[in-house]
Amino acid sequence: MNLNPSNFVPLHPFRPLQFMAGTKKIQSALISVFHKDGLEPIVKELRRLGVKIYSTGGTQKAIEAAGVSVEAVEDLTSYPSILGGRVKTLHPKVFGGILNRSEVDSDGQELEEYSIPNIDLVIVDLYPFESTVAGGAPHDDVIEKIDIGGISLIRAAAKNYRDVVIVPSRAEFGFIEELLRDRNGESTEEERRKLAARAFNISSHYDTHIFNYVNTAEVDALKLSEQASRTLRYGENPHQQGYFYGDFDDMFEQLHGKAISYNNLLDIDAAVLLMNEFKEDDPTFAILKHNNACGLATRASLEEAYKAALAGDPVSAFGGVLITNRPINKATADLIHELFCEVVIAPSFDNNALEVLKGKKNRILLHQHHWEVKNRQVRTALNGFLVQERDAKAESEKDLRVMTKKVASAQEINDLLFANKVAKHTKSNTIVFAKDRQLIASGTGQTSRVDALKQAANKARAFGFSLEGAVMASDAFFPFPDCVELAGNEGVKAVVQPGGSVKDQLSIDYCDQHQMAMYFTGVRHFKH
Repeated sequence: MNLNPSNFVPLHPFRPLQFMAGTKKIQSALISVFHKDGLEPIVKELRRLGVKIYSTGGTQKAIEAAGVSVEAVEDLTSYPSILGGRVKTLHPKVFGGILNRSEVDSDGQELEEYSIPNIDLVIVDLYPFESTVAGGAPHDDVIEKIDIGGISLIRAAAKNYRDVVIVPSRAEFGFIEELLRDRNGESTEEERRKLAARAFNISSHYDTHIFNYVNTAEVDALKLSEQASRTLRYGENPHQQGYFYGDFDDMFEQLHGKAISYNNLLDIDAAVLLMNEFKEDDPTFAILKHNNACGLATRASLEEAYKAALAGDPVSAFGGVLITNRPINKATADLIHELFCEVVIAPSFDNNALEVLKGKKNRILLHQHHWEVKNRQVRTALNGFLVQERDAKAESEKDLRVMTKKVASAQEINDLLFANKVAKHTKSNTIVFAKDRQLIASGTGQTSRVDALKQAANKARAFGFSLEGAVMASDAFFPFPDCVELAGNEGVKAVVQPGGSVKDQLSIDYCDQHQMAMYFTGVRHFKH
């Protein structure tokens, strides 16, 4: 895929080009659109230029209602629209008019022999399949929104772009209106080629969504298509180009700040997935850096949650991404404003809070509309792609299986579940310490679990935390009892882990000997 930024041009207005060889003027048009808005000024320009218009069904009625004469496709083909409108334009007199090549003499002879008109402008707007699926329509209604004639017209006109102008969606209505009004319908071959590229982009996107709807795992294939895109300032580093494909504005409204970067997006993604675990909890605040939580706490008030989250690692919080599950008020905003942070995400901000947080011109403020994210994860690997289901498993108290003589208290159980959620969203290998629904410290992305534990313990001490009475969570099992020994020496009283090591019993025995509680979840949460 060529990701040169010069290939990404805005849909409106279409970039004007100098005239060159291959310039053509429109003489006849076929129009078949689902959405009729924006069509009237186009057909009135066609009338002004004396262009013959062919159409059918609702589009024909809309053109006639605009006071513009139109010839019915049924009159051209001598066949009516049949099968409840499923077959209208699929006829040689239509497709022959589109696909004939002006430089091939025999094509012109066949047009004359069979009384086929030459068609050099095709305007289409497809049935809204994607939005019909998104709206939860019944299956039969979705199937009826699979456009057959329209997609065929788009492909035919795009294939023959040397002779035909294809307008494949409402997004290009502005271009064709301008072309007709300002240039009397004259287009260059290069412009027609660019429109053809857009046409095939629309047709392939359309077919991808149909395939993904109809296919229920019978066909093992990966098909992805995103129409919305934005060019980023750069990629992970300034020497790398970066792009985002997806509808960011569906999920967020950016209220303030600089353009969002590639690394911002990775941190925002990690933040949303982490806070999704706490969205129904009491006020919760998280601070992330390089996709990992460096602070997280749940409290009775948002201000207290923020202060407790920041206390977990006020050094790493510098330049971090902040997210909460509650609207941000002015009191919390005043606290946040003291910290240099890249991004603040919340379900909403009150007006006074916004005024405070906008005090830093580059600080990105995001109003989060919803929590819905893709349930598949896709990443490149070698010469292909890795695809997996998102780790959506969320353990609750009923998933905890006590393995020791000692049973954790109700508060410790809450802390174990809290720590386990954090561990799930932290780079492996990880160890997480928590107490009173506060992240005390974590070891992140270490090559051994012992190193992760030592890193977490050292960090806790560095910021004045005692691990006495804390709990510990691990994203994977303990292959040896050394981790629980080290944790026990620090004062940890309860441990949660997946279990599954052939030497699980050694860790269990140590806990029993030192009055520690241990719970197994049976679920590993590696994150790489």
